[in-house]
Amino acid sequence: MRVKGSITPALLIITAAFVIVIYGLLFALTLQLSYSHRQVASEQALHIAEAGINYYAWHLAHDPGDFQDGTGQPGPYLHEFTDPQGDVIGQFSLDITPPSDGSTIVTIRSTGSTIDYPRIRRTIVAQYGIPSYADYSFLTNGSLWYGEGSVVNGRVHSNNGVRMDGTNLSIVSSAKEEYMCGTETGCFPPEPRPGVWGSGGDQGLWQYPVPATDFDSISFDFASMREAAQEVGLYLENSNAQGYHLVFQSTGDVVIYRVTTTDRIRGYSVPGQGLGVSGIGGCRWIHQLIENKEHIGTYSLAENPIIFAEDNLWVEGTVRGRVTVAAVQFPITSSEAIIWIPDNITYTAYDGRDVLGLIAQNDIYFNRDVPNYFNIDAIMMAQKGKIIRHGYFDWCGGTEAAVKQKLTINGGVISYYKSYWNFGTGPESGFIEREINYDTNLIYNPPPFFPSTGEYEFISWTEE
Repeated sequence: MRVKGSITPALLIITAAFVIVIYGLLFALTLQLSYSHRQVASEQALHIAEAGINYYAWHLAHDPGDFQDGTGQPGPYLHEFTDPQGDVIGQFSLDITPPSDGSTIVTIRSTGSTIDYPRIRRTIVAQYGIPSYADYSFLTNGSLWYGEGSVVNGRVHSNNGVRMDGTNLSIVSSAKEEYMCGTETGCFPPEPRPGVWGSGGDQGLWQYPVPATDFDSISFDFASMREAAQEVGLYLENSNAQGYHLVFQSTGDVVIYRVTTTDRIRGYSVPGQGLGVSGIGGCRWIHQLIENKEHIGTYSLAENPIIFAEDNLWVEGTVRGRVTVAAVQFPITSSEAIIWIPDNITYTAYDGRDVLGLIAQNDIYFNRDVPNYFNIDAIMMAQKGKIIRHGYFDWCGGTEAAVKQKLTINGGVISYYKSYWNFGTGPESGFIEREINYDTNLIYNPPPFFPSTGEYEFISWTEE
């Protein structure tokens, strides 16, 4: 006897198994396809976020002072993102953090997403900054001469010529293909020389000619600096005496005195470099030694990132914090405020937390009686003058403490005229050893309110 329908259960089982396998395969393929689409959307979101960074970098190039995307309103700022055919496929959202006081660094935070997968987002944080003049160890409109024993660890540039008999560890450049080397760079009689020449090196780092630096464009809005000091810093009006003495403390403070009387000594400077008495040069009496002073007060650098004095200054001590000190008198065109450095200026840390900018309207002078090992941690600028230590000779009546062992500058020297501190062989007056170290912390994060030059440049890129 034949049993009918006995195959049905087996067929049903096989069919169910087949359906389950097919469904599983389809489900796996769907998941894989969805994952693939989500991966593509994630990559697209990253590219869209990058487009947001590029867009605002372009915006800053055309409007460097606008950190609100042209809206005048706080962010975030939403922008559609289109494909080459003009179809909207996503958007990016921008959060812009403007530079803090004294910095040029702009932080751009861009979050990108696609229309199809709006919940899949990628965020990029980029920083752009305008380089400061602290990009150089030495920057001058005049000629330069680095003698044997000099070691320069940062960039050097002159709009005239450079004689390098010392050691350079970075680029040395001149705006001249050839210049007339005179007595200021050791040529007797004057003769044509290449833009950069000498017995030192690394000569592979010598470059000339290169574009000149427009020193006329290094113009400070001293009125704005004074206003900033009155609002967020410390403003010192004319002392009606000799000036002010600033002594920095390792606690993060600065003690300020009013200098009432000074004593004079005789020293020599090269004539024809600067305004007024300093430009006359030669052997003359110089009022540089503080005799009497009156205590004014003690101030925190954290609360006073800029100190603006309408008078001469004496500056020394241990700097803890970030600050710019300016000596400027008005009217600008006929005044000549100077800064004296009578003793060491040092930082408590060398990681960018401690930074000092010294800006003199005219000259910056190192006193005669500086320490035997003299250290200056600062970026110094003599806006229309020079940075020097006078010469002290028998015939000038100033031989005492003429020669010191070593000068070390951690920062930079920027001056309109040639800066110098050594005279004669040996030397007869000056420092036996000289070392100038480039401070990389100052390029994009200079001292507060210190001048910058050029356009915004890329600094860093990270993904959150």
